[in-house]
Amino acid sequence: MSSYGDSMAPEPAPAPASASPKPEKKKREGVKMSDKQKADLKKHMDKLKEGGMSGSELKSHRMKMMARMRKGMTLKKAHADIK
Repeated sequence: MSSYGDSMAPEPAPAPASASPKPEKKKREGVKMSDKQKADLKKHMDKLKEGGMSGSELKSHRMKMMARMRKGMTLKKAHADIK
């Protein structure tokens, strides 16, 4: 006797865990850096480049600095926060 043709009732699909859907997370809107911030960051990165920092270290440092500066930190505060 095979179980292939047996008439077994299929299992009901599980009910959703919660009745109300989760509220969607709001995406953070991109905040652009001001021209002054860009100029300050460029000067800062030039100093680091002259100091002998490698290309990959420069890129990593620049990305970290930009993320903090977009949140409103000054160049000094952002740099201190990374260290």
